[in-house]
Amino acid sequence: MAINEELQQKITLTERAAQEVKALFEEQGKPEAALRVWVAGGGCSGLQYGMAIDDAQPEEDDVVLSDQGVTIFVDQLSLKYMTGSVVDFVEDVLGGGFKIENPNAVRSCGCGSSFSADDETMEGLDTSMGGGCGSCGCGG
Repeated sequence: MAINEELQQKITLTERAAQEVKALFEEQGKPEAALRVWVAGGGCSGLQYGMAIDDAQPEEDDVVLSDQGVTIFVDQLSLKYMTGSVVDFVEDVLGGGFKIENPNAVRSCGCGSSFSADDETMEGLDTSMGGGCGSCGCGG
């Protein structure tokens, strides 16, 4: 699937996140890879984010986005929950990691890896893996 110009700003990266993603691609020897992002049931707030390096072709139902020189693959269901999200890279006393700022979240975990959306938005997504507050270990 070609990059859809209208959707390019659906998920964006901060400058720091883009630098970190590109560095990961280089470290893995996959400079032409894409960042795959998704949403799945689980986490302490009902839904959790996932991210991975993807050096394959996009899946049939993927939307292909691009921001700051990084190609982003996201399936259409996940995009429904992540439209407008910003991927950032943050450092604290425990180290560094990616954090997603999601305007669709009505409640988020303290670590930024888990969230919930309104009940109408979550229709059709299996959230049975949600472990309740504290299941991810952030205390959030």
